[in-house]
Amino acid sequence: MSRPMQIQGRGAISAQLVAIATGLVLTGAAAQVAAQGKGTEGWPARPVRMIVPFAPGGPTDIVARLVAQRLGEMWNQSVLVDNRPGAGGNVGVEIAARAVPDGYTVLITSSSYLVNPALYEKLRWDPFKSFVPVTNAATSPNLFVVNPSVPAKSMKELVALIKSQPGKFSYASPGLGTTPQLSCEMFRLLTGVDVQHVPYGGAGPATTSVVANQNPMGCMAQPPAVPQIQAGKLRGLAITSAKRSPSLPDVPTMVEQGFANFITDNMNGIFLPAGASPALVARLHADVVKALQTPEVRDKLQAQGLEPVGDSPEGFAAYVRLQIAQWTKVVKEAGIKVEQ
Repeated sequence: MSRPMQIQGRGAISAQLVAIATGLVLTGAAAQVAAQGKGTEGWPARPVRMIVPFAPGGPTDIVARLVAQRLGEMWNQSVLVDNRPGAGGNVGVEIAARAVPDGYTVLITSSSYLVNPALYEKLRWDPFKSFVPVTNAATSPNLFVVNPSVPAKSMKELVALIKSQPGKFSYASPGLGTTPQLSCEMFRLLTGVDVQHVPYGGAGPATTSVVANQNPMGCMAQPPAVPQIQAGKLRGLAITSAKRSPSLPDVPTMVEQGFANFITDNMNGIFLPAGASPALVARLHADVVKALQTPEVRDKLQAQGLEPVGDSPEGFAAYVRLQIAQWTKVVKEAGIKVEQ
């Protein structure tokens, strides 16, 4: 019983960290704007590649495409979204880590960046040494969903249903060690339900598997699930944010359903390969913030359940350090391991 209570405390910390990160939104932007023209003259002179280490359709992919389109318009250059899924996000991150730090390769990735250092004993990239943090573009909570054929209408009903049919339930997630998967593991530890994890290469395929009833339930970030819930192809049982989402007002929070402090989120962070100049970091940060401030981008993100952030490089770096420490403890508490 002590272990679940410790994990619930991790969720509370997560909420506080999100509040800290959100409180840093746009701070330092004036200094970044002043620096953006120094040392970046002529950049970008050719197309920029934005690596997404997940399959198309997930929240990070959605954020990437919205930001890339706006940056392309601002720069009068193509910004090409390059999906490189695999190994829980490690494949794409490794590709970005090996890139020349000249600003023509940008990484945008999820909270797997924060979790994978605890999951994998041997990584070919280092979260502190391989990249320079630019900004957390947007955050989103996680959703617990079921196929409409599942009779449960609440998380408590789901617990009772799973316990009445031990060994028959599986849940889909975007991948091993993602915050949706860790959210399901927190749920499993708290309730003692017997449910098997089925990892996918991103939130898009994980959502599709629940729609097709290949898995009766799933946990994924909000964006890919919203249209499926609105279309009646999925039933949303709970959201892991502190309050209900405007795009899904009928879906209650985990806290409302008796899971105290059960709050988790997903970042969509932008990084440059290590060695990128401070001027380049400042320029990219300032332009991404401008993109996030445009009503079109902001409204589209919020319609998908994503909240724009745009914190400073320094604030984002601090967020990354704190989140890595937090999720490392959660991974150890849950006993999650990855075979390599």
